[in-house]
Amino acid sequence: MRIVSGMRPTGKLHLGHYLGVLKNWIDLQKENECFFFVADWHALSTSYEDKLNLKNLSKELVKDWIAAGIDPDKSTIFIQSNIKEHSELYVILNMITPLGWLERNPTYKDQLQQLQEKGGKDIRTGGFLTYPVLQTADIILYDANKVPIGEDQRPHLEIAREIVRRFHHLFDCEIFTEPQELLSPTPRLLGLDGRKMSKSYNNAIYLTDTKDEIWQKLRVAKTDPQRVRKTDPGDPQKCLVFDYHKAFSDEETIKKVEEGCKNATIGCIECKKWCLESIEKVLEPMREKRATLNDEYIDNIINEGNQKAKDIASKKMQKVNEAVFEIKCSID
Repeated sequence: MRIVSGMRPTGKLHLGHYLGVLKNWIDLQKENECFFFVADWHALSTSYEDKLNLKNLSKELVKDWIAAGIDPDKSTIFIQSNIKEHSELYVILNMITPLGWLERNPTYKDQLQQLQEKGGKDIRTGGFLTYPVLQTADIILYDANKVPIGEDQRPHLEIAREIVRRFHHLFDCEIFTEPQELLSPTPRLLGLDGRKMSKSYNNAIYLTDTKDEIWQKLRVAKTDPQRVRKTDPGDPQKCLVFDYHKAFSDEETIKKVEEGCKNATIGCIECKKWCLESIEKVLEPMREKRATLNDEYIDNIINEGNQKAKDIASKKMQKVNEAVFEIKCSID
């Protein structure tokens, strides 16, 4: 089964990215043909004003992937903007995609409303509106059978299928695979202040943080407000740190924390120290692996991935151009 998925290079990856995306990718690559791409064009759809060094951020993102466990020998890693066929297909698909489909996209409307309420940047651009079209091109260029998504991304994939059907109908030619969703568990880990984990809130633990940096953040993290003193019994389910335990600690530690909190036999600092050790078991090997990844190695991985992606994408675009401009379809 061929899997295609991407990630935008907008900054450091944090624990939420690891739990929500990378762990799933690592499992998927074991038994599937996986294509993981750095979605640098997609980053421009919301961060066009931020003057990001996308070239450097893309390489750093690939380092994080490999350090976390993405294996270049099992998965194809490439940069979206290096494969010009993505933009070529994007232009053609834009020509046939009804505006109403994009304007009704719930993700589009929700994000516009959220940014308006926060007084944030203006993303009422053609690029953001047509984000699902570029996403469709990313996926169908490689005949992806499955796309790993969360429940909130289902409308995007349905638009992709509708675009594929419309293309096939208009040009009387079936050359794309209709992508199906691979609904994956996307555990949500809140930031250390109880809000969404985000660099803009300064409430995230990053994959590259040192042990001391993690401790300084955990030490002041929100806990059960009812536990004013160590002798006050608490409710672990109301404690943010307990969510981190459930994500990273073993069953024995989780049980020890739960009982100790309820019976007031441990304090919050002790609980947080155990949490630190559990997180370190995951992040320390990543930091060590990352330290061995030099730029030359990363460039080679990206170049190899780009070439493989280019070979597949160019063959697909040849068929697309025949269908659109020669009104015929070439099928192997």
